[in-house]
Order: sequence, then structure tokens, then C-alpha cells
Amino acid sequence: MLRGIDVSAYQSSSYDTDGLSFVFVKATEGRSYVNPKLAAQTERARDAGLVVGFYHFLWPGNLTAQAEYFVGRAPDRPGDILAVDWETTGEGTHASNAEKDRFIRKLKDLRPENRVVLYCNRHFWLNVDTSSYAGDGLWIADYVSAGKPRIKATWRFHQYTDDPLDKNVADFESRAALRTWAGRRGLS
Repeated sequence: MLRGIDVSAYQSSSYDTDGLSFVFVKATEGRSYVNPKLAAQTERARDAGLVVGFYHFLWPGNLTAQAEYFVGRAPDRPGDILAVDWETTGEGTHASNAEKDRFIRKLKDLRPENRVVLYCNRHFWLNVDTSSYAGDGLWIADYVSAGKPRIKATWRFHQYTDDPLDKNVADFESRAALRTWAGRRGLS
């Protein structure tokens, strides 16, 4: 298993990269928020030679506008991964399953050279999701032993803790294998 983290404005731009193979950086949320540390956190990951992913916190409604907002602000580089963060918003709402699926498909249309994955927690995957559509791969949050999420579906990334920050593992045999997968133009 490869090790990685995900970061947002809550984390430092000089996070520790020792032992990591990948980093997901929060880019946007809805149609109005951009992570003020996006450029610096991205530069840190690239300087360390890590595979870089960017995520968008999905709100219900205005899916095309949200997708365009995300791809307009997330760096556009082949081999980067795009992720849809599908969970409950601060207002207690969430995008529907159909909205999540349409958003992923729109991202794949807008950025066919990038892999697009779905991030959600175990509850959403088992109880809210009805299509099992995760684009090019599932990034599941389940706070148990690393690499052992309690789901039957195939997953690519597993967020297993948020203490002291969001830590993840990826189901690839090597960083080179992850790079090869991430660099394949949008097909699983």
C-alpha cells in the first residue's frame, strides 16, 4: 500500500512529505470557494515528486457551473487526479446520487486526460449511493485499519484516519504503478 494525505486550508503549506507517494489538495467548493493555499500546497507536493490530486467539495445543484468552476481553478496537468468530495454540507444537505453521477461525468467530459474518482464515507457508499458509479475509482473514508475499509466494492484510495490529519493509503504496488494509472487518459 502506498501512503498519502489530503490537505485543505486547515493544513500548513509546508506539510511533511516523508514517506508519501501522493497528496490530494482541496481546490474548490460549490461555486465560490477556492482554497487560499492551493498553489503553495500543490507546489509542495510537486517539489517532493508526489502524484497530485485535487478535490472539489460538491454542493447540490448547479452541477455544470460547479464542474466548470473546479476545472477552471484546479491545475490542468496530465497525470493529476480529480476527485469529487461527496458528503453532507455545512448546511446539512448533500448532492443527490444522480447529481453526483452527472458531476463525475461532466468532469470526465471537461478533463478527459485526468482520472476522476469519487470520495465519500462508508455511510454514503452503503446508504446514499444507489448506482455504485465512482468514475475511474473509489476513494473511501472508513476509520479502521489502513487498507481494510468495511465495504465489498473495489477501491483505489482509503482514508483511514483524520488524526492528526487525513491519512490515506492507495491500492497500487508502487508509485510507478500509481503514476501509470493516473496518466492513462481517463479509462479504467
